[in-house]
Parts: sequence; C-alpha cells; structure tokens
Amino acid sequence: MDTTTQKKLQQALEAELKKVEGELRSVGRVNPTNPKDWEAMPDKMDIITADPNEVADSIESYEENTGILKQLEIRLNEIKAALEGMKTGIYGTCSVCGKPIDPKRLEANPAAATCIEHAR
Repeated sequence: MDTTTQKKLQQALEAELKKVEGELRSVGRVNPTNPKDWEAMPDKMDIITADPNEVADSIESYEENTGILKQLEIRLNEIKAALEGMKTGIYGTCSVCGKPIDPKRLEANPAAATCIEHAR
C-alpha cells in the first residue's frame, strides 16, 4: 500500500476514533477501576425513587445504553488495533491468512482486520 493511501486511511481512522469516543461518552463513562473499560450510564432523569415508572424508565435507559456501549466499545477497539497495526507495519494484512486486504475493503472499512474471504 502506498503511503498516500495509508495516510488517508489513518486520517479516516483517527476521525472515527474521536467520533466513537464522543458517542461512548454520551452513553457511558470510563470505568474508574479499569480505565481501559467503559461502563454504561442511564440517561439523566429527575428520578423520584417512590415512582415505579420513573425507576423503570431509568433501568430501561441503562439497558439500552449498555447495548449501545458494547457495540461502540467493539468498534473503538477495532480502530485502535488498526492504528497500532499501522505503527507496527501489519496494517492491511489479513489476521487469519496473512494476505493483503483489498484496498477497496479498507476504503469501506479502514479498521478491517481480515480479507473479505475471512470476514465472516
């Protein structure tokens, strides 16, 4: 892969990293006991603990945010792995077979770790 293409993909990954981190902050926070992990937070509500409907809404919000957070955290880790692969020189090679990943696949998903054959 030429350096211009890699630089373009790196910029795309860095921009997506910032976006994903912002989205993560909107549904959770960094786990204080494990800074590499995120934990979901319920939406901010004025909860009156005696009102079962408000409590139920808070629990539902927390569960929704947990699902969203898990998907965002997976993507965050994929992006970080791709950026690390650029530093170590393994970016653009399939993690399964070691063959180069098609540049069109990387354009569509710069964090792709596998060739299309091993994507499933």
